[in-house]
Amino acid sequence: MSMFLSYLLMSIPLGITFLYGCVGEILTEKAGHLNLGIPGIMCMGGACGCIALKMMAGKNVPPFLIVTISILAAFIGGILMGMIYSFLTVTLKANQNVTGLAMTTFGVGTTKFIMSGMANNAAGDYLYARNYFLFPFANNSTNLKYCGVMVFLAIIIAVIAAFVLSRTRVGLHLRAVGENPATADAVGINVTLYKYTATCIGSGVAALGGLFYIMDYSGSFEAYKSIEAFGWLAVALVIFTLWKPLISIIGSILFGMLYLAGSYIPTILGIKLEMSATPLLQMLPYVVTVIVLIVTSVRKKRENQPPASLGLPYFREDR
Repeated sequence: MSMFLSYLLMSIPLGITFLYGCVGEILTEKAGHLNLGIPGIMCMGGACGCIALKMMAGKNVPPFLIVTISILAAFIGGILMGMIYSFLTVTLKANQNVTGLAMTTFGVGTTKFIMSGMANNAAGDYLYARNYFLFPFANNSTNLKYCGVMVFLAIIIAVIAAFVLSRTRVGLHLRAVGENPATADAVGINVTLYKYTATCIGSGVAALGGLFYIMDYSGSFEAYKSIEAFGWLAVALVIFTLWKPLISIIGSILFGMLYLAGSYIPTILGIKLEMSATPLLQMLPYVVTVIVLIVTSVRKKRENQPPASLGLPYFREDR
């Protein structure tokens, strides 16, 4: 039982990395834009947050402000990436898939350049703030120590996103833009404003996942090298959770458990696997996502489908 509890407590924070990216992508897709730049945006969020932490090193800044400022830096970095993506896909009507992949390539490459430079500079150690992020469980001897402030922040953001999308006029307008931008435009909704706002805020939320993974879950100079892979899992989680932020909370934990299955399940069941089997077991989140995609496609329930205009550019003169 203790082994399973350890497995669960390790899966929750790993899943939170996916949750940030998932909720951010849900907000973007609700506006009708498929942003495949999420992995790059998550990487840039981690880099921007760590730059802010490096700048505050040794300056007697209160722990609360250190955490807050670095989170804001990551969020702003994500917003800037979202603005670039929005300008290309909303204003210039560029292909969303190609633009997203270009954003990922740019974000991953830039992050590697920034983070490798900071890792080689011991005086700029940004990991000094890790215990601040792990509050209030920093001194806990179990895996609970990984459930710090950003875990609770992610859940709060997911709940707020679900409320806004389903219970407010803003959410109704956003969903209308994603389903049929021409109709939304005809009734007076500013389609461009909603697309820009949803994409930029969604990118800012996703960017927090990169900072969380570096400063909370991993706490390593090499952590930035793994963020891209988790970004793609976050995109897959959007499909798995059927574009619903509340379901994404549970789905992210499940994805975390599936990803770590190769490390914990054999021990819990008392079996021994070859080392080569672990990477195969890490494919389980993708396999489950494909199964969910097949099931939802066969059932054809409209509420379980993506926004109707997802991935399609909107030309106002065509309405």
